[in-house]
Amino acid sequence: MMKIIERYRTRISQALGLVYILVFALSEKKLETTAPTVTGIMIIAGCVLVGIGIVGRLWCAQYIAGYKTDSLITGGPYSVCRNPLYFFSFIGGTGVALCTESITLALILPALFAVIYPVTIFQEEKNLLAAHGETYRRYMYSVPRFIPKWSLFHEPPEYMVRTKIFRREAIDAVYFASAVGLFEMIEELINFGIIRTFFVLY
Repeated sequence: MMKIIERYRTRISQALGLVYILVFALSEKKLETTAPTVTGIMIIAGCVLVGIGIVGRLWCAQYIAGYKTDSLITGGPYSVCRNPLYFFSFIGGTGVALCTESITLALILPALFAVIYPVTIFQEEKNLLAAHGETYRRYMYSVPRFIPKWSLFHEPPEYMVRTKIFRREAIDAVYFASAVGLFEMIEELINFGIIRTFFVLY
C-alpha cells in the first residue's frame, strides 16, 4: 500500500480532490441555516489559513525551485522544519476545507492529508538520506520533521532563484485560492437551483 501511495500520490490526490468537489457540489450544508455564525467564523478562519498556506508555499518555492533534487536545502523555511512545503500545504488545505462551511468536509480533507503525505515524507527522507548521507542525518537530528521550530530560523543574505521553475511552483501555490473561489461559485449555482443537491452534510 505504501508503495502504491508513493508511486501514484499525485493521481490519487487529484482523484480524491475531484470526489471531494463532487460531494461538496451535491450536498446541502446544514450549518448555513442552523448556525450561520459558525459558518462565518469557519470562512474567516479558512481564508486566513489559505493566505498563510499560499505565502508559505511561495516561501518554500523560493528555496527549492530548481534545487530540490540535487541540493540539500537547510535555510529559510527549511531551517525550522524538514518538510515546510507539506506543512504549509496542510495549513492551506485545512483553510480550503473550512471554507466549505461543513464540519464533515472540514475534517475529511486534513484526514486524507494525514493518510497520504506521511508516506511521501518517509520515502523522500529515505531518498535524501541515500543522496546526502551523514549531512542529512545531522539535519534530521537537529530540525523537526513537520512542526516548525521557529527558534532555529536562519536564512542567507542572498539566494539565487531559477525563475522558470519558481513561476511553476507559484502557480501551484495559488490553487488554494482557486479552490475557495470554485466552492463559492458552486454554492451560488446551488442557490440559483442550477445544481441540485441530494444529501445533507453538517
